[in-house]
Amino acid sequence: MELKGLKTKTIGRNVIYYKVIDSTQLEAWRLKDISSGSIIITDRQTSGKGTHGRAWQKKHDKDIAFSIKIDLDCDVSKLSNITLDIAKIIVNEFQDLYNIKLYIKIPNDITVNNKKVGGILTETKIIGNTVKEMVIGIGINLCKQEFDEDLKDIATSIENEENVEIDRLEIITEFCNRFENLILEIY
Repeated sequence: MELKGLKTKTIGRNVIYYKVIDSTQLEAWRLKDISSGSIIITDRQTSGKGTHGRAWQKKHDKDIAFSIKIDLDCDVSKLSNITLDIAKIIVNEFQDLYNIKLYIKIPNDITVNNKKVGGILTETKIIGNTVKEMVIGIGINLCKQEFDEDLKDIATSIENEENVEIDRLEIITEFCNRFENLILEIY
């Protein structure tokens, strides 16, 4: 899998693709010898991770589920707003590329019409006050779909709400381009 239009030096340069995997987030932590900026993408997750131990289901191969692993050496205070900054990147790119207005529900949800379409999971390995590694997982429901009874009033997809087909690789590529600029500002 190739991210066409990538303008980065490191973020997204190494793509690890799985048709099906338990969790891109877990895989990012399991893979010890991958380069900083590596991205793990899947068509389907069977045990995706959300915040507070919740599951993030990915049922359609055109939805977004990926994680990026980054090696860092910076004070933890520099990352205090990283999840919100990532959410802003996502909201801005959907506006810029598709003229779709998404919203941020702090701390880590992406919404449209007061329903969740995506989420961000940021995990770090810290020694003392220094962040050594960070894995960022992003999941976004893009395709038209039915949701389980317990989720149908709180979750949706971009296509359900906006009736617009989104190119997931374009979104992932543009995210990498914008995210690398943010990371370069941090350290």
